[in-house]
Amino acid sequence: MSNIVNIPPCKVWVRKEYLTDHQSGYGEFVEGYWVTAKSLPGRTFYFETYLPAYAAMYDKLPISAFVSEPKTPDPDLPLDELQFWNCMDYGVTAIEKQFIGSMGFQARTKRHGMIGGKYLFTLDNLHENIQQIDCNVSEVPQEHKSFNCLELENGQYCLYPNNRMRIYDVSLSPKDVKIPDFKVSTEYYEVENPFSDWGTLGDTEEYFWKTENEE
Repeated sequence: MSNIVNIPPCKVWVRKEYLTDHQSGYGEFVEGYWVTAKSLPGRTFYFETYLPAYAAMYDKLPISAFVSEPKTPDPDLPLDELQFWNCMDYGVTAIEKQFIGSMGFQARTKRHGMIGGKYLFTLDNLHENIQQIDCNVSEVPQEHKSFNCLELENGQYCLYPNNRMRIYDVSLSPKDVKIPDFKVSTEYYEVENPFSDWGTLGDTEEYFWKTENEE
């Protein structure tokens, strides 16, 4: 089972205190490039980063360790405002949502209102080992969340769920967008119900089949 995934090699600046276990380096920044992301249930996502100046890689950095420019961001959001939820399983995949990739994003933070951002990619958890008991919630409809990675206007990066973002398109979005009145999805949708009145197919070998109860 894989709990690590390749991600786009985005150029970032690492806050050096994260490279010294918070013992020194405050106010200093080290150039880096993202390599992989790691998912451990109950933890934040961990990023592995290549550091060219040291010809080295450094692993297990949270999203709060990174900025897009070598300076302290303003406002400077703490980790719990940059990632809302912990990882939901060991299984993880990374995708780029191309249709919305060039649209305008706003992230609704906990304490600092709406902050604009640019979409980079999405991390998503799943339970990929069917031989292992599923003790997590990545496949529970009302608990599952996506982790959309944005480069924020204040210079930080965030991993936000869909319901904490607004996404605007110049061609498609109206001037005055509606406030969503949606409810969290709790349904498990499926279509193969052997107890429905439509019937079953165990008694036929026909290619163009129909059940006994079809018209």
